[in-house]
Amino acid sequence: MPDSYNPQEIEKKWQHKWAEDKLYEVSEDSTIPKWYALTMFPYTSGDLHIGHWYAMAPSDVHARFKRMHGYNVLHPMGFDAFGLPAENAAIKHGIHPYKWTMQNVDNMRRQLKSIGAIYDWSREVITCQPDYYKWTQWFFLKLYDNGLAYRGKAPVNWCPKCQTVLANEQVIGNGLCERCEEAVNRRDLEQWFFRITRYADELIEFNDIEWPERIKTMQRNWVGKSFGCEISFALDHPGIEEKEIRVFTTRPDTTFGVTFMVLAPEHPLVTRLTSTEKKAEVEAYIAKSRRLTDIERLSIEKEKDGIFIGTYVTNRLNGEKVPIWIADYVLLGYGTGAVMAVPAHDERDFAFARKYNLPIRVVISPPDWNDKELEEAYIEAGKMVNSGQFDGLSNEEGREAVADYLKEKEWGGRSVSYKLRDWLISRQRYWGAPIPMVYCDSCGVVPVPEEDLPVLLPEDAEFKPTGESPLKYNEKFVNATCPKCNGEAKRETDTMDTFMCSSWYFLRYTSPNSDRAAFDESRMRYWMPVDLYTGGAEHAVMHLLYARFFIKALRDIGLVEFGEPFTRLFNQGIIIANKQKMSKSRGNVVNPDAYVSELGADSVRIYLMFVAPWEHGGEWNDSGISGISRWLNRLWKLVLEEYQPKEGAGNENRQKVWQRIIHQTIKKVTEDLEKMRFNTMIAALMELTNNLAKTKEDGSIGRNDWDESMKTLLLLLAPSAPHITEELWQRTGRAYSIHNQPWPSWDRELAKDEEITLIVQVNGKLRDRIEVPASITDDEAKTLVLDRHRVKSYIEGKQLAQIIYVPGRLINLVVK
Repeated sequence: MPDSYNPQEIEKKWQHKWAEDKLYEVSEDSTIPKWYALTMFPYTSGDLHIGHWYAMAPSDVHARFKRMHGYNVLHPMGFDAFGLPAENAAIKHGIHPYKWTMQNVDNMRRQLKSIGAIYDWSREVITCQPDYYKWTQWFFLKLYDNGLAYRGKAPVNWCPKCQTVLANEQVIGNGLCERCEEAVNRRDLEQWFFRITRYADELIEFNDIEWPERIKTMQRNWVGKSFGCEISFALDHPGIEEKEIRVFTTRPDTTFGVTFMVLAPEHPLVTRLTSTEKKAEVEAYIAKSRRLTDIERLSIEKEKDGIFIGTYVTNRLNGEKVPIWIADYVLLGYGTGAVMAVPAHDERDFAFARKYNLPIRVVISPPDWNDKELEEAYIEAGKMVNSGQFDGLSNEEGREAVADYLKEKEWGGRSVSYKLRDWLISRQRYWGAPIPMVYCDSCGVVPVPEEDLPVLLPEDAEFKPTGESPLKYNEKFVNATCPKCNGEAKRETDTMDTFMCSSWYFLRYTSPNSDRAAFDESRMRYWMPVDLYTGGAEHAVMHLLYARFFIKALRDIGLVEFGEPFTRLFNQGIIIANKQKMSKSRGNVVNPDAYVSELGADSVRIYLMFVAPWEHGGEWNDSGISGISRWLNRLWKLVLEEYQPKEGAGNENRQKVWQRIIHQTIKKVTEDLEKMRFNTMIAALMELTNNLAKTKEDGSIGRNDWDESMKTLLLLLAPSAPHITEELWQRTGRAYSIHNQPWPSWDRELAKDEEITLIVQVNGKLRDRIEVPASITDDEAKTLVLDRHRVKSYIEGKQLAQIIYVPGRLINLVVK
């Protein structure tokens, strides 16, 4: 009897051996194809939960599979280490963010190593280390030098009582400061932006990359490219130089239906256009709107409200005076900050008009409309009415005709608008990469010279619950020398959005120890772009969009030669517990450490793949992982216990059947792994194990076939369960390491199902013969027969009363 399976002992042994032998360290090798497999690196929150494993274990399986297929596989790991939680921990626990972060890194690295992945730890990156953020700052300077980084005004959360800037996370329900519970408002501050809008058109194209359609749709919607018209409304107001207000609309055909205009409360014309009697009311509304975030202002659940400011513009198409309102659902940063309201044909405008008793004029007629008042906005196609010379045109024709007329009159014309806004990267906090700029009274804004990078975070920063960056009050940090005139200067105290760090980390993995450049050009060229990027769909319109912009910008600067960072993207689902998403507040977070200690990492890895299709996610269940553990224990005994073939074992017919089983399994597992169908891949290996167990009992195959079957089973299982397969590979006398072995190949002919001739009868009479696999199921046979054109001609127009199926022989359709 073999000794029992002890995963704890085996896994520690092989993890130590692989690390000692540097088995998974990789270098550039132009003689074999490369495969760059990357999983989104984790934030340094302190502990990995089972959701992290769900992202990482299956991606490691696929990377191992590619490695056995002869690819030179880079599968690195690192840590996204800057961010507000570390700063909050510093305030709460009196611990420096660096110390808190690095303690978390040590713990998470330990957890990650317990997975048994092929991570090349010699390439680890930690974004809060100076040797990393030096190059984050260098990239900022490159973007600045090329006109892609600039300073402009942007609103922030401001507590008037604390006199501080607040992060969004510090604003609690109903827009209150979390510390003093004073109402928070919005204040404009000078901040730093990247010109992502310059790449809007490129970001909605996904040429030559294989990404999920839903991610492409989310990014296209985020960019929000719209075709329409910009229309000028005449403005004639004493003391105002501007003679027009322009709006963008996708519905120029409805311009005759405009009954009011809405400006964003922060629009620069509002204060100048507001009439004296409306001034107090308008100012109060503006103050109220500034306490809301953009998300709150745009929420479909929020009732729309506004204020008439007491002045008008003129609709040039019909000469009508149009009252100007302000409403917080219009944002200055979207379009022109002004909206023409057509309540008859827009649901939001309709509700607003009803609320304030504003006119609702139909200009696109519903079918059979008889001049009656609308009960709701009509947003479908129709004929133009009440539209002057355009009456009678379909609204589609009207869009073109009105656009042409506007251009002819020089009152506007066709235009394109985008929802995308430039990327605001300034953060008023300590724990981030300092922005490498200084401010000099004589020279203005001056970039820090490259040779002076990195601009280091001061270790002696004092963390107080003020909502402002400790950098602002650290004189050693703030006081600087101007690089141009050597005069006194002040250093920028904002740090960069952490998404800046994650926009290029995949480049650093290619040469993480390079101290003269962000990456070694030749090594980066060998590995990039990433062949397969895996991670959650929740990153669609932030990290994934920013990384694409960043690479396109570097391409245009001349630092890289490609325009897309990730050739293929795969999004896994999520693991839930107790029917809910895992969270600390719910108390349902599953920590993998306990299961690894009790059942082993291989059991956890396999269970996570078996529980559900990877892209869908599933529910954690303790009984499910116990079943996987029992399977591995059976496998252990199956491989190590002596096999005794019976007399006459391995006859030609039995050998042919067995070869078919083996080659079909290789084919199934290979195809499933290529398509990341991990659950059905594990099911196929379980089925093979069951077949082997039955074969062991009846001793029906020869010893050579048995040994080859054991070898194949271990090789097919090796990516999924690297520790137990390495141990069993050694115990069965094979050379170290199983993970350096080639992937098994399958023979198309041997994998083919045996075929039979299925007789098809209708009411007992022969009507067709079909060659089908011998393994065809009842349902498959019925579906196949009912879809046959020849069969349909005999049953068309008749009632199918019964289907009689004799497996392996015939199927009889009884019709009336």
